[in-house]
Amino acid sequence: MSSKALESFLTENLAELKDKGMYNVIDPLESPNGPIITIGGKEYINLSSNNYLGLATDERLKEAATKAIKTYGVGAGAVRTINGTLDVHVKLEEAIAAFKHTEAAVAYQSGFNCNMAAISAIMDKNDAILSDELNHASIIDGCRLSRAKIIVYKHSDMEDLRQKAKEATQGQYGKVMVITDGVFSMDGDIAKLPEIVEIAEEFDLITYVDDAHGSGVLGKGAGTVKHFGLSDKIDFQIGTLSKAIGVVGGYVAGKQNLIDWLKVRSRPFLFSTSLTPADVAACIESLSIITESTELHDRLWENGRYLKQGLKKLGFNIGNSETPITPCIIGDEVLTQQFSKRLNEEGVYAKAIVFPTVAKGMGRVRNMPTAAHTKEMLDEAIRIYEKVGKEMDII
Repeated sequence: MSSKALESFLTENLAELKDKGMYNVIDPLESPNGPIITIGGKEYINLSSNNYLGLATDERLKEAATKAIKTYGVGAGAVRTINGTLDVHVKLEEAIAAFKHTEAAVAYQSGFNCNMAAISAIMDKNDAILSDELNHASIIDGCRLSRAKIIVYKHSDMEDLRQKAKEATQGQYGKVMVITDGVFSMDGDIAKLPEIVEIAEEFDLITYVDDAHGSGVLGKGAGTVKHFGLSDKIDFQIGTLSKAIGVVGGYVAGKQNLIDWLKVRSRPFLFSTSLTPADVAACIESLSIITESTELHDRLWENGRYLKQGLKKLGFNIGNSETPITPCIIGDEVLTQQFSKRLNEEGVYAKAIVFPTVAKGMGRVRNMPTAAHTKEMLDEAIRIYEKVGKEMDII
């Protein structure tokens, strides 16, 4: 018999979420996660995937993964520090380091794991972390896990960061770190890395950039840090292997001694079985494709500009995105959910993003154009946006 207290908690809170338009329904796909997806037997134009370059369904990655399974099996069989490090793991980390222009890199099971691992392996209760107020949930959780003092600065507000850095480095703390997303996933804006580096150098801050939405997208693919020419100025470059790279996993790239330390002190590396051989091989192939050609990168940006222009021309509020991420900011959570539902009914799959992922009153439908979308698909999506937007008096 289940706990009455638990039952009461769940019933009341689930009902409240549904009433406020904050309950998310999960729709299982019956197809690959490409530009067109199938859900419940119906096809949709897919504008909700992080598969920026279309590599999640690329035949070359499938072939690499299949070959790795035949060679190594389906699992690594152990944690990295016992005997779960295969030679392909080493090759992947070498490829990541070359891709990010760093001395070394270490791969983890997810991007979320990276932030849980890296922050807590370096920072402790005697230290302080300066964190952008719009940083990803995994950064927030990683900071909490470290037990360091968390000092939140206003989003991309360099005066606020400078002031708080000055206060934090008066001798009260041992080490002070500044953490930011490279690209902020809900608004698509880019961190002011040159100014952050300048402040970090002035106050001797450790610099940490989570480039989950920048890798493969900015810097001709190498990411936000490379975009600004700061590869030798950032201590931690964090990324995911599940978005533009198209597979799964995450990594930390930086100096050799930092990576050596993470391999002996970061808990997800020490206590969780390593990435599967198939995933590792597919990641290596993906990095090779991205490094050798900017074709997919260029197509992604072209599609992003095209969709932005189309939606802005119709009168939608698309915010201040500087990347292909294209939010349509609606505001009210219930209206946002209804708008997303109507788009869905018309054949566009674009999920509503509401609190707590974004601030209350800032509900939006976030569109993620990819290199795999055709102009015809985007034209049809824009047509549906116009129809639903006018029908609901949003435009």
